[in-house]
Amino acid sequence: MAYPELERCIEVVKALRHPQTGCPWDLEQTHQSLLKYLIEESYEFVEAVEENNPNHMEEEIGDVLFQVLLHTTIGEEKQNFSLETSAKVLADKLIRRHPHVFKTQDLKLTSEQVLENWQKIKIEEKGKTKYAINEKDLHAPALESSYKIGKKSTRVNFDWANYQQVLMKVEEEWQEVKEELPPTGQYNKERVQEEIGDLLFSVAQLARHLDLNPEECLRMANKKFIKRFNKVEDIVISTGKKIEETPQEELEELWVRVKKK
Repeated sequence: MAYPELERCIEVVKALRHPQTGCPWDLEQTHQSLLKYLIEESYEFVEAVEENNPNHMEEEIGDVLFQVLLHTTIGEEKQNFSLETSAKVLADKLIRRHPHVFKTQDLKLTSEQVLENWQKIKIEEKGKTKYAINEKDLHAPALESSYKIGKKSTRVNFDWANYQQVLMKVEEEWQEVKEELPPTGQYNKERVQEEIGDLLFSVAQLARHLDLNPEECLRMANKKFIKRFNKVEDIVISTGKKIEETPQEELEELWVRVKKK
C-alpha cells in the first residue's frame, strides 16, 4: 500500500529542517518549543469535530500531523527515534493490547471488557505503580486531570457518597476563597491561588458526580461567552463606535439585553 502524499509531506518537513536551505523558524524549534503548538492544533481539531465539519477536520488533523512529523524529524536528527520507529512501537503495542483481534479472535467482548483487558495488559507490561493515583494523572489539561483523579479515587473507595455532599464541599471551598479576600483589597496571592485551586478541583468533582465532564462544561461556557460577546460587539459596531471606547456600564447593559434574547 503506497502513500505518495504522506511521503511527499515527510520530505517537505525534512526540507523545512534542512540545516543550510531550511526555514529559520522551523530550524529553531525543539521538542519543548513545539509543545504548545501540538496542544493548540489538537484543540482546533476537537473544535472541527464538534462542528461536524469534514473539510475543517481534514485540515486540522493535517496540522496535527505536521506537529507529529516535526517531532519525529527532530528525533531522527538527534538519532533518538523516527517516524518509522515510532510507528513500529505503536503497531506492536496495539497488537499486544488487542489480543481479542490479533490472537483469539474473540469479538464477543464488550467495549467495557476491552478497556479492562487493556488496563490489565498495560499493568503487566509496565508493572503496577506504587500509588493508585500518581503524577501520570497530571498528563492532561488541569480540569481534565481533576476529573480523571476523581474517577480513580472512587475506584479505591475514596469519594463522596453523592453530589449533595460534593456541593457542600464546593460551598466550603468558596467560603474559604472569600475569607482570603478581605474588604481592604489586600490579599496573599499564594493563599488565594491555593484556595481557588481547591474550589476548581471540588467543582470538577461535582461535575463528575453529575455525569458531566468539567472540561467539556468549561468549553461550552467559553463558546457561549464568545457568542454573546460577538453579538454585543455587533451592536456596538452598528452604532458607529468601537468596543474598546464603549463605557463598561453600556457594555453591561448590552450584555444583559443579548442574554435575555
